[in-house]
Amino acid sequence: MTDEPPLLLDTHAWIWLQQADRVRLKRPAMKTIEAASAAGKLRLAAISLWEVAMLESKGRVKFVMPCLAWLHEALATPGLAVMHMTPEIAAGSCCLPGKFHGDPADQIIAATARSIFATIVTRDRRILNYAKQGHITAMAI
Repeated sequence: MTDEPPLLLDTHAWIWLQQADRVRLKRPAMKTIEAASAAGKLRLAAISLWEVAMLESKGRVKFVMPCLAWLHEALATPGLAVMHMTPEIAAGSCCLPGKFHGDPADQIIAATARSIFATIVTRDRRILNYAKQGHITAMAI
């Protein structure tokens, strides 16, 4: 996996990885995630922290602990690094090539993937369709 690009977890993939929803992750995807984790190549866009907190505050996800504690625990995943928003990611999220949908969190995730040459791990059809345009790489889970 050392020559492989980093894997950027979409927000839902990160949540599923941390919880019993791991069963939602297909076996090949899980093996790839585990290999990236072992190689220190698992990434998360900073916007995913906000997105998790927003989902929890709206009751769309539930945790067995306070959200902040969950975030800290989930960030301790071996091999995981948060990719902070750089000026390049901020600007790039507003002018993605091709046709991308209007969700700002997804735009930042896509721009983060482009910035670090990562493969996005997602089940989001809109991101997977964008990958078919050739502007990012994505792996369906």
